[in-house]
Amino acid sequence: MQKTDEMPMTEQLERLKELQDVLAEKYELEAKVEELPKSLDGSTESLDRYKKEYIQKNAEYEEKKAQVAQLKEELEEAQKKREEGEKGMDAISTHREYEILQKQIDEAQSIEDEKRKELQKEEKSLEELNDILKGHEAFISSTEKDVNEQRENLDKEVSDLNKRLEALTKKENEKSEGINPEIIMKFQRIIRRNTKGIVAVAGNVCDGCHMVLPAQFANEVRHNDQIRFCPYCSRILFYDESIVSKVYSLQSDELVEDTDEDLIDGDGFGDEIDDMGDGDSPDTSSMDFEN
Repeated sequence: MQKTDEMPMTEQLERLKELQDVLAEKYELEAKVEELPKSLDGSTESLDRYKKEYIQKNAEYEEKKAQVAQLKEELEEAQKKREEGEKGMDAISTHREYEILQKQIDEAQSIEDEKRKELQKEEKSLEELNDILKGHEAFISSTEKDVNEQRENLDKEVSDLNKRLEALTKKENEKSEGINPEIIMKFQRIIRRNTKGIVAVAGNVCDGCHMVLPAQFANEVRHNDQIRFCPYCSRILFYDESIVSKVYSLQSDELVEDTDEDLIDGDGFGDEIDDMGDGDSPDTSSMDFEN
């Protein structure tokens, strides 16, 4: 890994710890900015659906309206024929003429009654469609108002988030200054996945993935002389004396508790010492590591 001469390693590590928090917050806000517009999807989809239904109902209404107009014309024509026949009654002179004219009047009356009945039915249907359209118009108007208000609030929220993102980007640039750009790019990828990109080494264990590190590599990390990445989770590693002291303290407490139990049992302690002399210990020298 290439060293950065402009800045001491301890300062680089401190910068990276601070940068970790900045990047985690930045990526969280970016995700929120991306997701926020989706909160309007349900309302806009509902609005679009009702608009389509309104267009369909309005087409039905216009068709029904034309049908009613046609029935009115047909009814008016039937009425006119009936009235003409009734007026002609005064001018007839023979029974034959009377029968012909009466038949004409009766047919006109029948058509008139049929058209009037059909017209009443279609006018009622037209009125019902009109009421449905008014309901759709009211709902669409109300929903459009709500959607516009939500969009205004959303735009304001997104604007506020973008201002915070600008401030975080500025802080990110400040914290990144003087650190190898390749390290920053890799560090950014790690934070996007895990939100925690720089972790301590506790003993020989990575505090990020809790994997046991190769002994030689763990010793190199302790020197804090250059930036090293965990071979398992790719996080940046640093050595923290306080964490190691805490680990050893906990291990000492556990050892005391185990020793007390052995003394109470009256056996086992000496056997364990004898067993340790057999030479059976884990061989950590065989662990391979590629930096």
